Amino acid sequence: MQTNAVIENILTRRSIRSFEDRRIPRADLELIAKAGQYAPSAMNRQSFQITVVQNEEIIKKLYTAVPKYMQGIDPATYCFYGSKNLMLISDLADKEIGQMDCACVAENIFLAAHSLGIGSVWVNQLRDTSDGPEVRAALHEAGVPDDHRVWVIAALGYPTAPAADKEKVAKIHFCE
Repeated sequence: MQTNAVIENILTRRSIRSFEDRRIPRADLELIAKAGQYAPSAMNRQSFQITVVQNEEIIKKLYTAVPKYMQGIDPATYCFYGSKNLMLISDLADKEIGQMDCACVAENIFLAAHSLGIGSVWVNQLRDTSDGPEVRAALHEAGVPDDHRVWVIAALGYPTAPAADKEKVAKIHFCE
């Protein structure tokens, strides 16, 4: 199979769920966020926002607050996989397809991070908890607009171990 650097990056990216205890340099985060900015959005409205959070107090407030608004999450172990680098991807709460736009942004972020040797994983708990009072207070402090819902958290960092290479089983069907 013939590939190129872009295809190779897509085919080798995996979710990372264990990160080193260190921050990503700002220049790398700016480049990753810029890649997110270039994601497609419905009618090119670009109403999403990427909020980069490295402030440990805000991260702690978020991972302490989220389990209070969700069943089945153990507050003692919930911590965004130990990431010190979050990108909160949000869009207008009343925008019908905001989640889809944010998913496109997230994919660009994940692929850009991987190309720089930085691991990433999708965390989706803010989708349903953005309006919990304690969560909203932390989001406000981070700079997420009050009229936005966070559809995706991209947890980023340097992997502590390589991700497992699982077989891809989603179907591909051609109708010719």
